[in-house]
Amino acid sequence: MNRVKIGVGIMLFLGVMLTSCNKKTETEAEKTSEPVTELQKNNAPTPLKVYTKDGVSVKAYDFDKLEYFLKQKNDTTYVVNFWATWCVPCVEELPHFEKLNVKYKQDKVKVMLVSLDMYKMVESRLLPFIKEKQLKSDVVYLRDPDQNTWLPKVDSTWSGALPATLIYNKDRRKFYEQQFTYEELEKEVSNFK
Repeated sequence: MNRVKIGVGIMLFLGVMLTSCNKKTETEAEKTSEPVTELQKNNAPTPLKVYTKDGVSVKAYDFDKLEYFLKQKNDTTYVVNFWATWCVPCVEELPHFEKLNVKYKQDKVKVMLVSLDMYKMVESRLLPFIKEKQLKSDVVYLRDPDQNTWLPKVDSTWSGALPATLIYNKDRRKFYEQQFTYEELEKEVSNFK
């Protein structure tokens, strides 16, 4: 299977770039309140920022806030895919997550697509990509350059390769550092029911 390996050097370089891009303090005017999605019920964290362009919005979180969505304890199975628009295997498998989202929408299965695109690419590449591909799953942007801290919090075995997927519910949790076919993805989700 195709996988994109993100080398430690590249990740550190991106971390430095993201850190320098994030030095500006956001004003309250930059923060926008958006409707609450299924994944944000109850005590969901407030996003760092909401990016909006051409009718498409994406909420940005640092890992501390994103972690809320990775630790739900209810009767729903969550499928959390980490991806980026520049990752060819990620883009190839996105339709499988979209199909899963539609097929199991009524069966307490929630799909969340966590973009790891670079900070400067959110408005120029990520938002147009979501619009062009007509993504219906919840898409959020992880705006946290300290991958050395948050990668092992997602899963201790994660090397940083993309695509990567976390499937969990209140009883089970499994991490996959691979590209999925639809059949493979559906089979894994069925193991959580």
